[in-house]
Amino acid sequence: MAYSEAVLHRARERLLQEKNLYEAETAARRAQVLQAYPRLREIDQALRQSVAGAVAAAFRKGEDTTAAIAALKEKNLALQREREWILASAELDESVLDPPPFCPHCGGSGYVGSSMCECLRELCRQEQKKELSSLLGGKESFDGFRLDLYPTEPDPNLGVSPRQLMERTFRRCRRYAREFGAGAPSLLFTGGPGLGKTFLSACIARAVADNGFSVVYDTAGKLFSDFEAVKFGGNQQDLTRKYLQCDLLIIDDLGTDCLIPKEYLDTLSCILLSNPTNLTTSSIREIEILGYKLDINFKLSYPDIYIYKSGFSIIAPTFAIAFSKLFLISKPLILTFPEPIL
Repeated sequence: MAYSEAVLHRARERLLQEKNLYEAETAARRAQVLQAYPRLREIDQALRQSVAGAVAAAFRKGEDTTAAIAALKEKNLALQREREWILASAELDESVLDPPPFCPHCGGSGYVGSSMCECLRELCRQEQKKELSSLLGGKESFDGFRLDLYPTEPDPNLGVSPRQLMERTFRRCRRYAREFGAGAPSLLFTGGPGLGKTFLSACIARAVADNGFSVVYDTAGKLFSDFEAVKFGGNQQDLTRKYLQCDLLIIDDLGTDCLIPKEYLDTLSCILLSNPTNLTTSSIREIEILGYKLDINFKLSYPDIYIYKSGFSIIAPTFAIAFSKLFLISKPLILTFPEPIL
């Protein structure tokens, strides 16, 4: 689960701050206890001297050190018993003098060997949720989606009622979010503007992030703008790295205005190939093709997609190629959003 550099940086900063705060608080508490119970300080010093004495005795040459080490051991045990008695009398736990590490697994470094520790992973999850909340608004949830807005009368163009179609779409989205994992399929939400595509994609983003996966959510315009900034702005790779390393990439409003510059077609291919799982929303109901022939695999994989030629749109070619790349590379499950009751 690869988090963006920005999320990882903030999580590491928080981990360091929390570790420093923990160590400062435990040190202050220990100092207070030693000041209130001077004998504990004396015992602490005596124990350290006892350990040093045992080490020195072990390295003496030409002497029988058995008796000396036994005596030091007995003295050490006596000091420990006295310390335990003082702490028990004061109703204090031994951890006040010997506090455990900030994290029992990594000590507060954030890593166990080369693997990310759960303490840092949890902070990454929290930072990612904050980032998603700032982008989405913070109120999207499956429980807030209103199916009652969709009519129950059958639609001859759909073959079912809009309510039935939307209920099926809603169930698939909820199950997708709940069962998301490695190898999850991609999704494509299609339908007119204002039908809930962005809302349900946001619900999926939150649920998947809550399960510990890295999610990047952005509009298609922002995505292309970030790649443009990297192309002309020098060393700004952090802007685009997140799109290539996340577990789930959500691209909102792809092709809404059909403004997909030719130079971004390869960029889109790179993004889709780097992210086996993506969720894309678009308000375009059909795919406009102008003089471009799609690979036959496209028709085999998506025989129900209605493809037609449009002789009036000069932007249609790049738009069509962009969507053909989306279909051919990601092979998304297509979910249609019908018109609700007004």
